Amino acid sequence: MKGMLNRRHRVLRVRHVQHSMAMAETVRAQDEANSIAHNADRLRAVRADLFRSEGEATGASFAAMQELASRLEQAGRQLDGALYDARRKVEAKQHLSVAASREREIASRLKERAHAQLEAWRENRLAALPRYRRMQARGVPE
Repeated sequence: MKGMLNRRHRVLRVRHVQHSMAMAETVRAQDEANSIAHNADRLRAVRADLFRSEGEATGASFAAMQELASRLEQAGRQLDGALYDARRKVEAKQHLSVAASREREIASRLKERAHAQLEAWRENRLAALPRYRRMQARGVPE
C-alpha cells in the first residue's frame, strides 16, 4: 500500500513539472507573438510616417520613398504571416497546457484515493487484531 502511495506521489510530482513546463512554453510563445505584433505595428507606423513630409519633393526622393514603402509593405506582409503562425503556436501550447493541467488533476485525485485506501487498510488491520492486542497497542491495561 505504501508503495502505491509513493508511486502516486511520484507521478503527481512529474505531472506538476510537466504542467509547469507547458505553462512556461505557453508564456514564451505568447511573448513571441506579442513581440511580432509589436514589430508589425511599428512597421506600419514607419510606413505611415514616410509620406507625411511637408513641402515639395523631387522625383528622385519620391521614387526612393515609394521603393522604401513597397519594401516596408512586403515586410509587413511577412510579419503578418509570422504573427499568424505564432498565434497558432500559442493556441497549440495552450491546448498542451490544458491537457497537462488535466493530467495533474487526475494524478492528484489518484494520490488522494491511494492515501484514503492506505488509511482504510490500516484501520481494517487494526480492527482485525484480537482485543488484548488492541488494548496493548493503545496502552490500556488488561
